[in-house]
Amino acid sequence: MANTHNFSLWQQRLVRALCWSLVLGALAVVFGWYLEPDFMLTMADQVWSCF
Repeated sequence: MANTHNFSLWQQRLVRALCWSLVLGALAVVFGWYLEPDFMLTMADQVWSCF
């Protein structure tokens, strides 16, 4: 069976760059949340209330 996923080099690089952008964006959002103590306290209280 022939490989139907024949992406060119620039397409592979574009997909890789988009994936890294998403990962770095998610890390930036999480880091931003840590700078908001009230938000982190609310999240900790919600997690703790599950137990």
